[in-house]
Amino acid sequence: MVLARLGSANIKTCQPHVVPVWFLWDGESVYISAFTSTRKVKDLQGNRRCSILIEPAAGDGKLQAILLEGVCELISEPRQLVEELSLRIYTRYLGAEGVLADEPQSWSRDPENLIIKLKPERIASW
Repeated sequence: MVLARLGSANIKTCQPHVVPVWFLWDGESVYISAFTSTRKVKDLQGNRRCSILIEPAAGDGKLQAILLEGVCELISEPRQLVEELSLRIYTRYLGAEGVLADEPQSWSRDPENLIIKLKPERIASW
């Protein structure tokens, strides 16, 4: 399964931060489930500009990566939307059976959980 890498930067120190994340792409936007206590969310609360790098699984060798850049939205309400999007992301990685386990179910309902949504302003591929 393909992971993405989310790049953010601390607004005070300008220190970049890059982490692997599970994601969902709907054809227009990327969605990432995250918790408010994480560094990535804290960075994005102060500086909404971010980058997401997706490296496709090994294939024919033609497409190596896709870079999405822009200003993200942090979605914490309505809670039902956060839960639904989170479960769609978790299902992509854990499968229909795996997402039914207690831990991904509790993640989706956790009040700290939110959705990072990036509708890219710029897309580059190579």
